[in-house]
Amino acid sequence: MRVLIIEDDREAASYLAKGLVEAGHSVDHAPDGDAGQQLAEAGGYDVLVVDRMLPKRDGLAIIEDLRRRQDRTPVLILSALGQVDDRVKGLRSGGDDYLTKPYAFSELLARVEVLARRNQPSSVETTYRVGDLSLDRLTHTVSRGNQEIPLQPREFRLLEYMMQHAGQVVTRTMLLENVWDYHFDPQTNVIDVHVSRLRAKIDKGFERQLLQTIRGAGYMISDAAE
Repeated sequence: MRVLIIEDDREAASYLAKGLVEAGHSVDHAPDGDAGQQLAEAGGYDVLVVDRMLPKRDGLAIIEDLRRRQDRTPVLILSALGQVDDRVKGLRSGGDDYLTKPYAFSELLARVEVLARRNQPSSVETTYRVGDLSLDRLTHTVSRGNQEIPLQPREFRLLEYMMQHAGQVVTRTMLLENVWDYHFDPQTNVIDVHVSRLRAKIDKGFERQLLQTIRGAGYMISDAAE
């Protein structure tokens, strides 16, 4: 899931972004209304998290403008303004949900994920399968045969991306950009470490090995019997 946070409080935005990334999601941040408007209009986000009171351009003005453009990206409004009239105004401006500060991150995460699911077309695939390995995007569960496999959020996102490209070589650059949201190579072994951990969880103890290293190219997940 790709989330845009429009929030002028850098500390609050950093806390929120960190939590979303740890939950396996990709995050962009805009520090003011103008920057937020530009990024939101560029599109490609599953959910927008928008503070009401922003420098340069008010959060509700951003939402109203997006709705005039027929942009239906779900919006969660964050605000210290928590009176009934404030919440009603936010929802009538085009917000899909409204959360008052201070908030519990677990509640915000649940609301964001609900909004993203609501916006998915019914034709979007929610379960991936490679051989006897299956991944459910809605419940965030992975199993192989009758055995459930617990994964950390980053491991889940890594497996999800590889299963989306089952049978194809996935390069380091593709993984850095789509799983870690890096647009540069940090020159670390972070990918190798996570792939190794993932391989130990989904392949160890099973007769057929699904996660393959393609020397000099990248990685591929495939069922040799398919």
